[in-house]
Order: sequence, then structure tokens, then C-alpha cells
Amino acid sequence: MSHRFSVISVAPPDSILGITEAFNADPNPAKMNLSVGVYKDQSGQTPVLKSVKAAEKKILENEVTKGYLSIDGLPAYRDDVRNLVFGDSIAADRVAVLQTPGGTGALRVAADFMRTQLPGVRVWIPNPTWANHPAIFSAAELPVETYRYLGDDRTSLDLDGMLGALREKARPGDAILLHGCCHNPTGIDPTPEDWKQIAAVVAEKNLLPLIDFAYQGFGDGIEQDALGLRTILDHVDEALVCTSFSKNFGLYSERVGAVSLVASSADECSAALSQLKCVVRTNYSNPPRHGGAIVATILADAELTELWKQELEEMRLRITNLREQFVRQMESTGKGYDFSFLLRQKGMFSYSGLSAMQVDELKSKHGIYIVGSGRINVAGMSETKMDAFCEAVASVMS
Repeated sequence: MSHRFSVISVAPPDSILGITEAFNADPNPAKMNLSVGVYKDQSGQTPVLKSVKAAEKKILENEVTKGYLSIDGLPAYRDDVRNLVFGDSIAADRVAVLQTPGGTGALRVAADFMRTQLPGVRVWIPNPTWANHPAIFSAAELPVETYRYLGDDRTSLDLDGMLGALREKARPGDAILLHGCCHNPTGIDPTPEDWKQIAAVVAEKNLLPLIDFAYQGFGDGIEQDALGLRTILDHVDEALVCTSFSKNFGLYSERVGAVSLVASSADECSAALSQLKCVVRTNYSNPPRHGGAIVATILADAELTELWKQELEEMRLRITNLREQFVRQMESTGKGYDFSFLLRQKGMFSYSGLSAMQVDELKSKHGIYIVGSGRINVAGMSETKMDAFCEAVASVMS
């Protein structure tokens, strides 16, 4: 008897999650994992927020059913997403929101929607971008093009290169993937003035913005981080926005996200929502309840909302302080190691400028795991291990 599965080859490991597998197998007691994008506290743990604990207690006490949610998820949660992301900048009847299993689920729903409803659409993604972006669009059978994002110095945004590529090569009707804030993997965000220029070209070329908004609150603050997205929507009347609450609520394992569609009219929004629901129905049918219920419970309670905002601000400021501590300690070696460009980057990630060879040496000699591009998860650094980390970085640079 022939075995059908015998011809299946082993898939290559995920470029980021595969690093964690290698990290877990490393016996080095001093090892550090600065690859996967999760926030860690001073003890190296990913904490459960106090606001989340309090919300879960309320849910446990008051929950009366484990019945299915509707295809688009919890109504209160959808309202919360609409308020956090758009504020009062867009009429509510022009925005359709669907709760999804995380930001990745939101991106896949958006991709499948574009494939089925927007024939011929191409997706322009920045180079570099999150490693899973091209894989998601490829799985949805969408053609992908890239636009320049990073400057030759690998520490700044190449705005002219980005806009030039879009003006020259993008076709009307194409979609453009934009990171709403805290660009992953570089941490390099457009300035407010940059966003105006980007929005003008998006409108000029009649591109559909697809905005990945996974880190709201980790850059400059909850409202401040929405500036780029809202600037885009000042110039165009259609968009897709993919949201995740893994980071800003610490709900990594709950997989709670949303895809929002902005249409030019209420009627168009209603029609698009019906097609988005068809996409969901043939994929995972309806979203899980618990993560969305946590978010909705927190944001329905003034005290819990304030506590959540305080906890989010503490995480944001700690990441900023870790950046500053690393830059200061590298400078204090007196060997001319200037990482001050990291201070201009925002969010959990930074492009360190380390080469692939230096990254490999950090792993093999010091048990420090970062992505081959030199991307570091700043939120995974530790105040107590900063000396050892800086010494290791200095040793591979000497």
C-alpha cells in the first residue's frame, strides 16, 4: 500500500517562532530571547494585567452562557474597537467591524475579502515588513509588490523612495499595507508631516489603505498612535484596518483582534459587511468569546478603563526606558558604539544595525536570540540582564 503522506516534505521553520524553538532547546542558563514580539516584565514573564484579572472575575461571576457568538462577534466589543481606532472621525454607519481571532485572523479575513471582491487587486507591502505579511497574502492568492521603506542607513524612513515607487508603479485600485504605528520590524514610524504626504499619494493614486494597527498605545499613547491612520482617512473614504489587542491588553493567548472596513456610504458598508461575514463563515464561522468579553468588560467600567490605561502607559514608558538604558550603556563603553538612532524608534521593536554574522555570534557564543535581520524585541530586554546583553553586543562588534 502506498502512503499518501510519505511524499510530504518537512516545512521550513517559521522565521521567528523557529528561533523560540531553538531558544527553548538551549541549555545555557543565561540565555535571552529577544525575537518574539511579547512584552515581558522585569522578571522575564509576560504578565496578566490587573485590569484583565479584575475583568475576568466579573465575567466569571456574571457569565450565563457559552453559546456561539454571531459571525461578527460581540456588539460591545465591536463598538469599543470603533471608538479606540476611529474616535469620532468617521460616522459609525460607514464602519463595519468584525471581531477576529487576533490581528493575524483580521489580516487573513481582509485578504480573502480583497481576493473575492476586488478582482485584480495587488497588495503593496513595505520592505521590510512583518515576516508573516507576505505569507498571509500569498496564502490568500493575492499578488504582492514591495515598496521601499528603510533608508540606506537602515536607521531612517526613506520617504522619497517609498512615495516614488508608489507613484511610478502602483496602479489605481491596488491596496497598500501601512503600519499604523510602531512599525514591525524597524520601529521607524512616519512623522505627522510624513503621514500627510503618504496620504496625499494614496489619494492621488486611488489606492486602498490596508492598515495593520497592532500596537496602539505602545508608541506615543492611545490617541497619538491613531494619528497616521486618521490622517489617511482625512484623504480617502475607503480603508481596511486590522487591529490586535494582544499587546496593549496583554491578551496574547486569547487571540482577540478585529477587521474594520470603512466605506464611503452606509449602504456600501452594509453590502461589504455581508461579504466579510461570508469570508468568516467559511473560515472559522464565528470568533471566540473570552478575549473580546475581557476588552468589553474593561472599557465598560470607568475604574477598569483607567487602570488599563495606567498599565498600558507603564509598559510603554518601560520600553522607552529600556531603549535609553541600552543606548547609554553602549555609549559608556568608550568604544564609539552609537546606538542613539534607537531613541527615534517606537514600540516594541528596533532595527539594531547588527549584521547576520553578529546575530549568529550572539546566539552561538552568548545564548542571545534575535532575528537574523538584527531586529530586537526591546520589550523582551531586562534591566537586570542589561549589563550582560551590552557586553555581548560589544564583543561581537569589536
